[in-house]
Amino acid sequence: MSISAGATAPITPAAFIKKWKKASLTERQAAHEHFLDLCALFGHPTPTEDDPTGERFAFEKGATKVGGGRGFADVWKRDHFAWEYKRKNGNLDAALLQLIRYAPALESPPLQVVCDVERFRIHTAWTNTVPTTYEIELEDLAEPAKREILRNVFHAPEKLKPTKTRAAVTAEAADKFSTIASRLRGKGTADEIAHFVNQLVFCFFAQSVKLLPDGLFPKLLQRSSQNPDRAKNYLNKLFEAMESGGEFDLNDIAWFNGGLFDGRRALPLDASDIGLLVAAGSLDWSLIDPTIFGTLFERFLDPDKRAQIGAHYTDQDKIAKIIDPVILRPLRAEWELAKQEITAFLHGERTPPMRKRPQRRMTKQEAAEETRSRYLERLRNLRILDPACGSGNFLYLALQGVKDLENKAREQGQG
Repeated sequence: MSISAGATAPITPAAFIKKWKKASLTERQAAHEHFLDLCALFGHPTPTEDDPTGERFAFEKGATKVGGGRGFADVWKRDHFAWEYKRKNGNLDAALLQLIRYAPALESPPLQVVCDVERFRIHTAWTNTVPTTYEIELEDLAEPAKREILRNVFHAPEKLKPTKTRAAVTAEAADKFSTIASRLRGKGTADEIAHFVNQLVFCFFAQSVKLLPDGLFPKLLQRSSQNPDRAKNYLNKLFEAMESGGEFDLNDIAWFNGGLFDGRRALPLDASDIGLLVAAGSLDWSLIDPTIFGTLFERFLDPDKRAQIGAHYTDQDKIAKIIDPVILRPLRAEWELAKQEITAFLHGERTPPMRKRPQRRMTKQEAAEETRSRYLERLRNLRILDPACGSGNFLYLALQGVKDLENKAREQGQG
């Protein structure tokens, strides 16, 4: 893509639609000019006009991919969006997957936009919110309301931020399972109920991320609703297959380690119990915070607290008030010092140390790599103690934060 981003003359919505409706260019031929026309349509400076250095707004922004390797986002604007083009009628799902893999290296932009000249898909990606997708066809740009959505991508992305949070969805799921657990009282010990409920919750998660065959668990619940007396047997057979890997209902089931499926089987369910599970299945489990596992297990062990599960679910923001200043902020400061040392070695501002074997001075790159490796080793040997010793949510979120720091340090070495 070699079209330069010079000054742009205004263009009307009708002229924009007419021009790009008849275009039959390849992705490479169309992308830059199409984006420049959008800048003109929405009265926004082009990347070069707005940022000649390319530090915060640029075409073909280089990025390290999650999982390794490097690539380029077609357009990127800091704190606004990452944008990927495909040819007309191209695979926009594949384009979105590219952006998701680039996101950490692009400072996690709140909007991920994929486009094939005639279609725009705008995916929101704010942390701890329920994602929303806006779809706009080329001819929709004749409508002021549709144009305003796309205008906000350039000028005011916060106007597209969803109001529903992951914490709210997670609390809703916790409330549903508190009702199920209360109904199971008397059918098992507190530990048996807690374990069984977490097995059910895990099955919803496994289904949402395709660790279980597509549609298998919802099908099991629907079949159970027709034959409640057989529900326990259906679940036991699934749990048995998940315990060691095997076959269930003509499907191959993977082995799930970790002790959740350890020989302990299902508790009896009646029609109303199964109805509640079917309703819980309507939630988008890919959006529910995994810390729900610890909360559910802890509360279900104490029958007097079951009714409080939703109301007392501690979301990530509250836990972060402890984790960030106590654990992550000092580790970030250590990484900033390590980055300064890496930069000093690479720019020749600091003399590399001597190697022990063989006896010679390190190269600039070797000295920089040793500094990065030392920081990664620091993270690997880190020990964190849970002050509450309760649900484990503190430890889960602390691990998540440390892994984010590890990924950033690894990207530094690949960049």
